[in-house]
Amino acid sequence: MRKAGLGSWPERRRAMSPGRDALWFEGRTTSHGEFALRVRRAASALAGLGAGPGDRVAWTGGNHPSALETLYACGQLGAIWVPVNARLTAPEVSAVLGDSGASVVVHGRDHGPLADALRQPGVRWVAAEPPVTGGSESLPYEELLAAAQPDTRDVPVELDDPCLIMYTSGTTGKPKGAVLTHGNMTWNAVNQLLGFDFTQHERTLALAPLFHIGGLNGTVNPTLLRGGCAVIVRGFDAAETLRVIEEQRINSFFAVPTMLDAMAREPGFHSRDLSALRTIGAAGAPVPLPTLRTWLDRGVTMQQAYGMTEAAPGCTVLDSADAERKAGSAGKAVFFTSVRVVRPDGDDADVDEVGEVIVRGPNVMAGYWNDPARTAEVLADGWYRTGDAGSLDAEGYLFIRDRYRDMFISGGENVYPAEVESALLALPEVMEAAVIGVPDERWGEVGLAFVVAGSEVDAGALRARLRERLAGFKVPRQFRFVDELPKTATGKVRKPALRALAGVPRE
Repeated sequence: MRKAGLGSWPERRRAMSPGRDALWFEGRTTSHGEFALRVRRAASALAGLGAGPGDRVAWTGGNHPSALETLYACGQLGAIWVPVNARLTAPEVSAVLGDSGASVVVHGRDHGPLADALRQPGVRWVAAEPPVTGGSESLPYEELLAAAQPDTRDVPVELDDPCLIMYTSGTTGKPKGAVLTHGNMTWNAVNQLLGFDFTQHERTLALAPLFHIGGLNGTVNPTLLRGGCAVIVRGFDAAETLRVIEEQRINSFFAVPTMLDAMAREPGFHSRDLSALRTIGAAGAPVPLPTLRTWLDRGVTMQQAYGMTEAAPGCTVLDSADAERKAGSAGKAVFFTSVRVVRPDGDDADVDEVGEVIVRGPNVMAGYWNDPARTAEVLADGWYRTGDAGSLDAEGYLFIRDRYRDMFISGGENVYPAEVESALLALPEVMEAAVIGVPDERWGEVGLAFVVAGSEVDAGALRARLRERLAGFKVPRQFRFVDELPKTATGKVRKPALRALAGVPRE
């Protein structure tokens, strides 16, 4: 198939449903027909800047239509899209741009100073909107599109061709560039469409960052493939998000648990009209039961997913119907993806035996950009070694115990911080929690819990409550109360930062 990639999607939608809404952003609606023409113009503009097959085009900023326009435009050119975390520092962005070899960078309105700091010969910087400060030398995106011709392109793009390079959030150290093919992106969308009840008139909220795989592929790309509309907001604010859900009659969205908890705690949560909201996709960590029940009580179904950038991201999903019966589970494998739990020798683990989670499917990445050694470490016979410790129960439901690297050993017993964190989050006085292992003369290692408290509580009370739920060796010996936990842009807790705070950095 000569044009099998993402770049063909807008053209096919323009032929099938040109008048239906494709995007909404700050009061402006773009139809699928209009979106296809803007993608064509974006492709022409990028080609005019020298981008062609195999070239890398980076994008960074808050959520904005230009993210999706440049993604699909790259698909038409055979170029490779490189979304860059908008919260990275200039040196971190420089490292990503250097590793990817991007020749064009499209940036948001808040990244003018970044463009000024990193500008160098051979790299063209484009401002998606007029920068708030700096960026005076960046080319204006809208002017480039206005001057470009909406020509169709006869560039062969196959499913095995690279679509994007997405750099991991860095919770495990130095970010790695996962190469996702057009096939990876397409099959993930198919898995999502089979697992979620998207309709052709879907209105999904682009809430999580589009530079994150969950924000991009959780509901947004599948909705566009289905012919629905992505309602784009620049970033997350709990009260404003609830207002947009009501005003725009949102049917679905993807979020991490901290977002869901923040919205559920908003004073206006119970008075907002959420009658159009049908499904939430949640990932990044199990949703605490109190938060889950709050949303279920509003008549909203919640599908909790497990995945990672390297799998584009979907691996497993837990339906709402099983959410309480299988609390803490990541669910079962999505339709076209296989999941196993294996021992160090590669044999399948027994029921409820903890081993490493491995994943195989057409959504699993081609490898890491410029890193064949690391690729070989994690990909074998098509199986991706996730580095996550997990188990399968008798019904085939996956339970993620923790990152193998996060597990610690206390008195000869394996302790999985995620299990302890789940017990802490079940307590109403705990808003957020993260647990790490720290050295101990007697036990080798013991748990240190970082806690964001929702009400006044002391370590002794928490320890006593946990002893009712957990074996003694799992209960943290130390507690540290903090105002907030260090997180990545995708809402994941940065365990290396916590280890550094505790004086026990770990590679």
